[in-house]
Amino acid sequence: MIVEVTGNNLLKEFIDFPFLLYQKDKFWVPPLRFEEKKLFDQKNPFYKNAKIKLFLYKKENKILGRIAAIVNKWHNDYHKDKVGFFGFFECIDDYEVAKALFDAASDYLRQNGLKSIRGPANPSLNHTCAVLYEGYFQEPVYMMPYNPKYYIELIENYGFKKAKDLYAFYLSVANKPNQKYIELSKKIAKKYNITLRNLSKKHFKRDLEILWGIYSKAWADNWGFVPPTKEEFFYLSNDMKNLVSSELVIIAEKDGIPCAYSAIIPDFNYILKKAKGSITPLNLVSIMSALPKIDNYRLITLGILPEYRKLGIDLLLYLKSFEVVEKRNGKGGELSWTLEDNDKINKAILSMNAEHYKTYRIYEKIL
Repeated sequence: MIVEVTGNNLLKEFIDFPFLLYQKDKFWVPPLRFEEKKLFDQKNPFYKNAKIKLFLYKKENKILGRIAAIVNKWHNDYHKDKVGFFGFFECIDDYEVAKALFDAASDYLRQNGLKSIRGPANPSLNHTCAVLYEGYFQEPVYMMPYNPKYYIELIENYGFKKAKDLYAFYLSVANKPNQKYIELSKKIAKKYNITLRNLSKKHFKRDLEILWGIYSKAWADNWGFVPPTKEEFFYLSNDMKNLVSSELVIIAEKDGIPCAYSAIIPDFNYILKKAKGSITPLNLVSIMSALPKIDNYRLITLGILPEYRKLGIDLLLYLKSFEVVEKRNGKGGELSWTLEDNDKINKAILSMNAEHYKTYRIYEKIL
């Protein structure tokens, strides 16, 4: 039966369910429970413009599935549509359980006047989203989803259709950039007076405002994108100061004016595997000693203000990102995610000798 999550005890069961579901899956990476809890905390600035309802499927006091229904007012105001979202979907391989969960989420969204249901969004596209559709051969990188392959059948059997595919690429440091690109980047930098600098920890708030401004405008016309409020962006990025080295965030300036940036993050999933959902005095030493051993990275963001897009700044940022990972003795990294129909970006990434190695999918269904 469907149970609406109310109170801390049921919330704990909601958060803990994946730990039971994936306990024998070698690829699943357990999230930190306290970080998961923050995604549902009403103090999270995301909920100033949205609301969420959580559901569990229980049978004989045993949890068999979970789902969230999300009403994102900011999304619908921005896109002038009436889309509701589902997220945090986890389920045993049983269509009846999945159907009951999707029914519960759909009913809640209908009650809020919404006309379609889209997802997964956990809880938005600015967070982890989509299901893994192709690429079931290794664990995911940090902040990318993972799920059993049978989720695709459960979702599609309910009547969901593909809304959009998201691509992930992998670039090994062994695949060094073509020398012609390196020479071209030097000419671009000189011709257009482009300089690159790192995020300043000393002036962190100033630079975070710069990143927010670029992020909000660079993707403004992208499918499904909703620019986060300044408060939300700061909330999402605040850990960057302590967890991410300055050299991993690169800001491009033209004539001294910030116009683009890229951000690389270490693949913290290497650490999360060891933490097993919690950081305790018992595992803290092991976790800290493992940090320098991270050799995989993720290029999580590369954005350019629209008026500066035809200058070749993306090439400068790609090359600098490659150089930084190589300097840190990294083996390579994932570039994710991009929209399937963003041909210009996807072709540019492939031209850098990257491989399109995983595909994720967002689904939608008319209510």
